[in-house]
Amino acid sequence: MDLKSLLDDARGEIARAADARALDQARVKYLGKKGSITAALKSLGAMPASERPAAGAAINEAKVALQTLIDAREAALKSEQLKSALDSERIDVTLPGRKQSAGALHPVTQALDRMEAIFSGAGYAVVEGPEIEDDYHNFAALNIPAHHPARAMHDTFYLSDGNVLRTHTSPVQVRVMESQAPPIRVVCPGRVYRRDDFDATHSPMFHQLEGLVIDEGITFAHLKGTVVEFLHRFFEQDDLGVRFRPSYFPFTEPSAEVDVECVHCRGSGCRSCGQSGWLEVMGCGMVHPNVLEMSKIDSERYTGFAFGFGVDRLAMLLYAVEDLRLFFDNDLRFLKQFV
Repeated sequence: MDLKSLLDDARGEIARAADARALDQARVKYLGKKGSITAALKSLGAMPASERPAAGAAINEAKVALQTLIDAREAALKSEQLKSALDSERIDVTLPGRKQSAGALHPVTQALDRMEAIFSGAGYAVVEGPEIEDDYHNFAALNIPAHHPARAMHDTFYLSDGNVLRTHTSPVQVRVMESQAPPIRVVCPGRVYRRDDFDATHSPMFHQLEGLVIDEGITFAHLKGTVVEFLHRFFEQDDLGVRFRPSYFPFTEPSAEVDVECVHCRGSGCRSCGQSGWLEVMGCGMVHPNVLEMSKIDSERYTGFAFGFGVDRLAMLLYAVEDLRLFFDNDLRFLKQFV
């Protein structure tokens, strides 16, 4: 074996290796289990005994020299790769830093806070209650009879123990009347649940804010004034039209549904209002005497009114959102508009 020629060939291949893969191929060719240097070492057994020491030493020196060349070429390749990366991925340190995105309240939460602030400023207490309710507080105490459609399985989420996921925040009003003597002036915000399809305007979970006022001498005129003033403040439009339509609710008598002039087209008709110029926003009425009596409040001495808003619905109107599902999709492109 011509060891000198072998070393010259190996040095040339190592020097010409342009990347780690080519360098590894050269290492395997000369230093691998079946490489040239390894084969030379195995051939020592066929040599005369007197020649073996010198030949073995020469082969080992060649092996060490090649390994040193490979290590040096590997270090050079890594250095070239790093330099190339730095040249192609150079950072301009004079550029401004990237700003950290700040979190923000969800648009429905913003609308709810806005509503609570308006009523708190008018002297209302904000009261919350359990989302899992018993039949009495969710239905019976609100003058909802056993045969009423609202109790049906297709409207209400019933639990195995007979309790329900509350269908409105009115049970909180009942608990306030049971624990507090008049005068009462509260609003009750929170999540409520009904068996609705999840579409552009409905959700099986949504948010309500209901209010209750009980005192001596309370009339429908007080209810009307409260509702109109709130809607003007919420939409920041003092000339916004508001109308009351007769309706029916088991827990109020008389009862009414309330429409506002479309906040987008101002009554001229558009897609949001179905070309009618009006939008339904709430239900309300004078508290039924039966509801007062079930909570041990003298209906001869006290009267009161109650109202309920769909917070998600008001948020859709306030922010001109046409599909309720956008509030729950968690799409940051949508939510960042409300930061």
